[in-house]
Amino acid sequence: HRGVFCGALHLSCSFGEGTSREKSTPELEDSAPRLQTKPPGQTMWPNFFLQEEDARYRAGRGQRDKGLTDAQEGKIKLAFFVAIVGVTLTVLAVGTEFWVELNAYKQNHSLTCEAAHFGLWKYCHKKLWTENVDEDRETCGPAELPGEANCSYFKFFTTGENAQIFQRTTHKDLSIAAAVLSLLSLVLMVLGSICITMALSRGVEYLLKPASLFFILAGTTVLICMAVFQRAVRWLIESNHSIPVEYEYSWSVACASAAGAILIFGGGCFILLSLPALPKKPWEYCLNKGTST
Repeated sequence: HRGVFCGALHLSCSFGEGTSREKSTPELEDSAPRLQTKPPGQTMWPNFFLQEEDARYRAGRGQRDKGLTDAQEGKIKLAFFVAIVGVTLTVLAVGTEFWVELNAYKQNHSLTCEAAHFGLWKYCHKKLWTENVDEDRETCGPAELPGEANCSYFKFFTTGENAQIFQRTTHKDLSIAAAVLSLLSLVLMVLGSICITMALSRGVEYLLKPASLFFILAGTTVLICMAVFQRAVRWLIESNHSIPVEYEYSWSVACASAAGAILIFGGGCFILLSLPALPKKPWEYCLNKGTST
């Protein structure tokens, strides 16, 4: 009996183990696919690239969040305002025809006198009433006085013909060169303004250097344009002396001169703002550097 009991007990135990194994086998088979992991070679590189990309993103985000301080932004806006004044004066000078005035001498017992003024693009011939001209003035003018005006654009931009002003011939090459330089200066001003606008909107400082270069080049181009225009005027005056005239530069040239100086000054301000900040007491920085060496 004891052997039968042990045998039955053994069968029951083995039967229980078999059933438990049979019950647990499907669960293990079902859970095995979920517990499987990829080989180390397949998981290391994607994780490495993800970590590196995350580090780059955080670094770029930190730079964007840093941006410009309120003091830097205020200084940049002030320098940009100075540059905008130069841009406005340049547009005013280029778009007007009061660069130079030519005034004929008044004739005795004549009710009218002749005057002319021109700029980069067109000229105007005017007949003024002698009674409106100052009695102490020997020549006609100024050109701002009311009178009969006949204005037209220079033909050397379309047909290539020189213009005749008081039987004097213009120099078309010099006139075209001055006009092209004025347009080039406007393009440089637009590029500089775009750089400053992006620097303020994105809070970056590295765009100040190209902006300063554009504004300095624009101011220099305006001054060169004035020099070329003055050479064209002297050519016009010396081309014929049959009709004596007097010439004088008008307010458009004054606007161009001021614009060139202001643009160069504004570009210099942007250069100073783009430089790294110096300590409040530079001599202390030099002394500390000397002691450390």
